[in-house]
Amino acid sequence: MRTIGVILAGGSGIRFGSQKPKQFMKVAGRKILEHTIEAFQNSTYIDELAIVTHKGYVEEVEEIVILNGFSKVKKILLGGNTRNESSLSAINAYWDPKSNNEVNLVFHDAVRPFVSNRILFDIQNALMEYDAVDVAIPATDTIIEVKDNKIVSIPDRSRLMNGQTPQAFKISTIKKAYDIGLKDLNFKATDDCGVIKKYLPDTPIMVVLGDPINIKITHELDLFISDKIFQVRHTERFDHTDFNLIKDKVIVVFGGNDGIGGATADLASQYGAKVFRFSRSLNNTDITKPENVRGALEKVNNECGHIDYVINSAAVLEHQPLTQMSYECIENSLDINLKGVIIIAKESYPFLCKSKGHLLNYTSSSYTRGRSFYSIYSSSKTAIVNLTQALAEEWETDNIKVNCINPERTRTPMRTKNFGLEPEESLLKAEDVAKTSLNTLLNDFTGQIIYVKKILE
Repeated sequence: MRTIGVILAGGSGIRFGSQKPKQFMKVAGRKILEHTIEAFQNSTYIDELAIVTHKGYVEEVEEIVILNGFSKVKKILLGGNTRNESSLSAINAYWDPKSNNEVNLVFHDAVRPFVSNRILFDIQNALMEYDAVDVAIPATDTIIEVKDNKIVSIPDRSRLMNGQTPQAFKISTIKKAYDIGLKDLNFKATDDCGVIKKYLPDTPIMVVLGDPINIKITHELDLFISDKIFQVRHTERFDHTDFNLIKDKVIVVFGGNDGIGGATADLASQYGAKVFRFSRSLNNTDITKPENVRGALEKVNNECGHIDYVINSAAVLEHQPLTQMSYECIENSLDINLKGVIIIAKESYPFLCKSKGHLLNYTSSSYTRGRSFYSIYSSSKTAIVNLTQALAEEWETDNIKVNCINPERTRTPMRTKNFGLEPEESLLKAEDVAKTSLNTLLNDFTGQIIYVKKILE
């Protein structure tokens, strides 16, 4: 029996407070809808996809499908003014009264990009026995029933769950429920399982366990939460990356003498990459001077014919209060930590455009919150995050990927210079950050901030 994924992307985004529907907003370098389609595209439990959208966004959906090569998308359908009308659009598109071939329809919110393959697997198994399947997680908060701003009841939480999507049905069952519902002058339902429950009350609805991560992006805060979830999930994907794929890749590392840059260069060399290191101490390369950076890149390109990856880990840290920093010290910090990053990006563009390559930057855990004695360092690292995300969008059509590594406190010569000897077990090893760096280069996402955390043993 074929299983059709139906992604409902007809929402207006009114609650989100944006002029553009939230499914077309970007998070982690891609539109939310792209992430959601990709989850279904990559699942072995989905045979075909249909996208239901508003008539004003059909062309945008078509562009997403074409640019990403989403081969499972066979239909782009017009939705209605309500969720139920959009669901009905898909039901009618796949309903064939002349055929006895039953199909499964799996309805999913376009703004739930974190649906897992495990959930889709559980749905597929449940559909072997049941005609209707819902996804839910146990309620963690106390639920209260309110009337006139007063509590009228407090249901037993042990029996309550929070509904999610997907919701899945055999097409004959959901079609029958809608046929009955449409004859009801007061027809109204918040979701498709609600239609089954109201109009086919004797049909059991199986509930499979969802996932707390499978959130619906409804409010602006959800965008920030989603960004963090993507960081965690992409780190999990790294377990499947083969470092041997780096063999023969041409890599330029600025700040490659020691620390994280040196460890990344060493690891890439071990797996057969052609690595070129540049720094002030190695070959007098000053990243604050465009001609120095351009000359380094041209030298590598002339020797190898192309450049696949550009890594910039060069940075300085002056751990002192702003009032005690000289203007010369401030200018030097900003030149290396920000101006140098911008120069490397600008000078790398023509080479990465040619190779459809990857630019990798580094930030710091201090970018999320300014700390005393870190004012210049923290602010420059925050700027690098914004630069990374902006360039990922600017260069997306050139197929250049731009990402940023965000390691926790790491044992490097720069850190030792500022803090002296620290307990070894409290710091990341530069080699661990190097592994995440290569994994990032070998993956296909862009515009993301990849966290590297120390695993407590």
